[in-house]
Amino acid sequence: RVGGGPFPTEEKGPLGEKLREAGREYGATTGRPRRCGWLDLVALRYAHAINNFTCLALTKLDVLSGFGEIRVAVAYLLDGKRVERFPAVASQLERVQPLYESLPGWREDIRGVRDFEKLPKEAKAYVRFLEEALGIPVALIGTGPEAEALIVREEVLPG
Repeated sequence: RVGGGPFPTEEKGPLGEKLREAGREYGATTGRPRRCGWLDLVALRYAHAINNFTCLALTKLDVLSGFGEIRVAVAYLLDGKRVERFPAVASQLERVQPLYESLPGWREDIRGVRDFEKLPKEAKAYVRFLEEALGIPVALIGTGPEAEALIVREEVLPG
């Protein structure tokens, strides 16, 4: 994330730094470090509800290579209660704590992989987890900074 504001899954310590370095998350003009954290399914489900997109483009999957565990926020804890809906008020969003589901990571370097079947089984499981959680396919998967480092899953592209 760029700038201030609530970011429930932000990692402020060494893990956030590792994500930032692996993903080269620095402002293009200012060079300022961007805020990094785990995928927030609560926010993503909200974005899907508002925009009704038919598929997802998942970028920077290669950044997760080398993590033994991949965490995904599946709900929030707000004032002691589990909530699965995105808060409508910023002051509530500032108070939430993410509730994570952990998935096994992978050690293999996947930079430049262009075939879904050549991904490690854990990376494929992560993609399938997201598809099931959102009810839509992941049609494009970025595996590196180069434009051609892309998996295009023709079989799940809509229309």
